[in-house]
Amino acid sequence: MEWLDSASIGFLVVFLGTLFLIGELLVRAKGLFALLGIAIMAMYFSYHVSGDVGFWVVILYAVGLALIIIDGKVITDGTVALLGIVLMIIGLAVPAPTFLYGVFVSMGFLLGGFSSALFLKVFPSRNLWAKMTLKNRLTGDLGYNSLNESYTSLVGKEGKTLTPFRPTGSIEIEGAQYSATSGGQWIEAGAPIEVVSVDGTRIVVKKLEENKESE
Repeated sequence: MEWLDSASIGFLVVFLGTLFLIGELLVRAKGLFALLGIAIMAMYFSYHVSGDVGFWVVILYAVGLALIIIDGKVITDGTVALLGIVLMIIGLAVPAPTFLYGVFVSMGFLLGGFSSALFLKVFPSRNLWAKMTLKNRLTGDLGYNSLNESYTSLVGKEGKTLTPFRPTGSIEIEGAQYSATSGGQWIEAGAPIEVVSVDGTRIVVKKLEENKESE
């Protein structure tokens, strides 16, 4: 396999190996991508790992891959996955015969990882990092932040109850209806209320005192 002495060939091999390995993590390919990726990377390491460069680089690469899997399934914030990517790049670059070769395989790894996302257009997703995606949707795509801000602006505003509170019910403020709670206080329908606090979308109200109503 002397052709693996070429940096451009090393780039292509690492690119393909990474493409299929990361692709297996992203989509449901019934293990086919995993087999292809492992076979291609085994070819790379079997040629470059020698007595001067011990088997530890393969272990480093495998640990990095494991960290990416753990992050995607358990932690889902990307920090551990980033460490895994660094370990995998080190594992690939250290056994490279030259510095330029190491740069090429590092680039092949990064490009292969990014390109694996294209599989999502064809194969069903594994929903890796699904929790982080849901969090991003809540804070961005679904407008959660703006909704929370609009609720916070209700603090101090007055309105009236539309239903009896025992201790939850509906209120009307400036023509808009909201669900709210009065804590432990029971309030009859049609009573004047004031918003005392908002926690997320949980609105807490209190009944206005009689002397305030008459002012």
